Amino acid sequence: MDTNTGHRVVELSHVIEHQMTTYPGLPGPEVSDHLSRGASRQTYPSGTEFQIGRISLVANTGTYLDAPFHRYPEGADLSALDLSRLAHLPGVLVDATGRGRAIGPDAFAGHAVTDHAVLVRTGWDRHWRTAHYGAPEHPFLTIEAVAWLVAQRAALVGIDSVNIDDMVDLRRPAHTGLLGAGIPIVEHLRGLDQLPDSGFRFHAAPAPVRGMGSFPIRAYAVVG
Repeated sequence: MDTNTGHRVVELSHVIEHQMTTYPGLPGPEVSDHLSRGASRQTYPSGTEFQIGRISLVANTGTYLDAPFHRYPEGADLSALDLSRLAHLPGVLVDATGRGRAIGPDAFAGHAVTDHAVLVRTGWDRHWRTAHYGAPEHPFLTIEAVAWLVAQRAALVGIDSVNIDDMVDLRRPAHTGLLGAGIPIVEHLRGLDQLPDSGFRFHAAPAPVRGMGSFPIRAYAVVG
């Protein structure tokens, strides 16, 4: 809690670590030194040292955001996304724990989602960094839920599961519907149990990389 503002900042991203697995079948990141502290001592005077890191990763690593370009070649890439759709968004939490795998539109009943970041809590983040995290029985949004969110003009949709789609369905209807409507997606969230149903602001801005449709983010919420 920030004692000066009365606001509470909630971490919603997973830590990115060397060679970790995010999504089954995708390679883990390679984290190393470009310039180590020991090597820097050969350049700088005594008592002065620096580390310059190097990372090689696929875009879908850790907690990341999908832009329309991820699904559609004509869609907005990371560099073309409007920051107003990514930062300081009013948020709404939809608790879908206990609803089974397929999360339908009934889960969103009573929630005002227009122009909001809609964060869907499934509790699947408890399996992070285990073999079960990528299991086929993970929770996902149904095509009917996606159609409802699009009709209600949600600003962004996030989930704490391994995929917002059923991984068995290669048509990827949730990605297709949301990104087709220009609604960014955030996957692999964590810590949604720390959020209230509403009354918070959500932030999920990636680096503005031209020609890419996904990238890791530091997702967080400001409550109060």
